[in-house]
Amino acid sequence: MSALFSPLKIKNVEIRNRFVHSATYECMAEEDGKVSEELITRYKNLAKGGVGLIIPGYCYVHPQGQAASRQTGIHDDEMVAGLTRLVDAVHQEGGKIAFQLVHAGRQTSAKRIGRTPLAPSKGPRDTIYMVKPQEMTRQEIEEVITAFGAAARRAHEAGADAVQLHAAHGYLISQFLSPFFNKRKDDWGGSDEKRFRFLKEIILEVKKCVPEDLPVLVKINTQDYTPKQGITISLATKYARWLADLGIDGIEVSCGTLSYSMFNMVRGEVPTAEIIMYFPWWRKLLGGLMLKNMEGKFNIEEGYNLEAAKAIKPVMGAIPLFLVGGMRKAAHMEKLIEDKDADFISMSRPFIREPYIVKRIEEGKTDSVSCVSCNKCFAAVANEMAVRCYNKGFPKN
Repeated sequence: MSALFSPLKIKNVEIRNRFVHSATYECMAEEDGKVSEELITRYKNLAKGGVGLIIPGYCYVHPQGQAASRQTGIHDDEMVAGLTRLVDAVHQEGGKIAFQLVHAGRQTSAKRIGRTPLAPSKGPRDTIYMVKPQEMTRQEIEEVITAFGAAARRAHEAGADAVQLHAAHGYLISQFLSPFFNKRKDDWGGSDEKRFRFLKEIILEVKKCVPEDLPVLVKINTQDYTPKQGITISLATKYARWLADLGIDGIEVSCGTLSYSMFNMVRGEVPTAEIIMYFPWWRKLLGGLMLKNMEGKFNIEEGYNLEAAKAIKPVMGAIPLFLVGGMRKAAHMEKLIEDKDADFISMSRPFIREPYIVKRIEEGKTDSVSCVSCNKCFAAVANEMAVRCYNKGFPKN
């Protein structure tokens, strides 16, 4: 049997193979954050296609933490019924599902959340959302920690097999962890230990709110690629060691931030025309100039988080490592599992294009994914269109 199709347990949850759907913003929820039929269909197909563990797009834990339009919510008990239907659809096809929990922090708009976005520290105007964030008070910090715990409880009530804390990509937990974003000098910043405290307290709160046997996973940045130093591989390795000490059940490694290094996150083409297609004229002008300067600088590299994974894996002990970032060839994926450089292979864009790709690899019908990393799928969600493969172009107005 190929190592890719050997089962592996996360705590006591058995995953049927080593393929993971890495959380991908879908822009498919209802306007109020409730699960839609479109979402259920997407993940039912992925489970039917053989994906071992499905992590749907990030679920916001607090109304002020919503990052995007039609983002799935887990911030209110009213969300549980829809989330349960989603879990049941995945389970019916033999898959497992973990809900990713997130607070946007500064990476959202004042118009969306009805107030100035929150962050660990005041800072310059955000390059994407064009707002200056407000520094969180101690009370606001504690409120968000409680919200993560309540969201984890809802995930468990919905029947999820695990939860994942989104501590990457420049969202709020990532902001607290990063020296670039976190300039505080109190108990929540000023040293690596104090910057880590926010995530630590969230983990402890989550563990209080769910049964002991529910796996708690964390997605972390290994490099921020911010204008000044943020999270680096050495700092991420230190954080991974502390996460292991806290009894985390799995770590997914990623990189980049939405506001400052978007195409470090999703390397490949920079689809300028598609990203700005439906923008207002003034944003089209500014965005076009910025994006044109990025074109040709982020060519896809298979396994672009691999070196970071190799640095972090030794401090994790027996905790599974999820590797995401440009994985394309089955033989390469298999070797990484055999060499124990990773325990699970996480993919995002390939599953947008080919929901049945795992089954096709298992049946020997292909030895690689067909995604060409054109990134038009992500250009679509930037324009509040549902995520799908747009390699042949966007629909015209």
